Amino acid sequence: MSSPWGGLRLVVTGGGSGIGAAVVARAAGLGADVLAVGRRADRLEEVTAKAQADGAGRAVPFVADVTAPGAAARIAERARDVLGGVDALVNNAGYAVFDRLEDATEADLRGMVDTNLVAPALLIRALLPELRAHRGCVVNVSSVGGVLAMPARSYYGASKAALNSLTRSLAVELAPEVRVNAVLPGPVDTGLWDLAAGDGADALREGIVAGTPLGRFGLASEVAAWVCHLVDPETSSWVTGSLVSVDGGRAA
Repeated sequence: MSSPWGGLRLVVTGGGSGIGAAVVARAAGLGADVLAVGRRADRLEEVTAKAQADGAGRAVPFVADVTAPGAAARIAERARDVLGGVDALVNNAGYAVFDRLEDATEADLRGMVDTNLVAPALLIRALLPELRAHRGCVVNVSSVGGVLAMPARSYYGASKAALNSLTRSLAVELAPEVRVNAVLPGPVDTGLWDLAAGDGADALREGIVAGTPLGRFGLASEVAAWVCHLVDPETSSWVTGSLVSVDGGRAA
């Protein structure tokens, strides 16, 4: 029996590292054709070359900053050229800075809103004709921070809460042609975490592990498995508007 992933066409943002790289690897491994979007050409080349060598599908890099003016249109055009259409969009690119209110800057807030909310919304809109034509789906990589109180991380939590709201509203608005879901990871052991936490990373890690029922950080591959589960037309064809926590029990 043929796999539903054979010939499936995905766009994955933030595809050069962390969860995005894990999604690219898993999707290509299952047989999909993937356009991996990111800012760093060297990382994208490395990720896509390995994914294509290891998997049954195809992985192609595309260097773009999702927050740049006109980025959504350029990504959509490249996806049409390279993939010939789009069946799924994974909005994974994210930006995080953890600070108390009095220390957080306006630039940090705008950067998180632009990356975590505005860019996904514009890319969904740019790819909507393809997604509708192929009865496709969107998976937004949000955060458990969008449903929990986030002291000292309020700006980040607010940007992800907005993405959660966008997910649920578009799931209703775009039905029945396009499914829209979100995965809400807890703390995942990626470079983004240490960058966001800065000098307080070690102390913050200890506190978060202590407050996580499963007692550890997650792995990018564990989140990628759920992203791909929601893309899969066999397992999730009747799932839309869901916010799926993959967080070691933090939101329990």
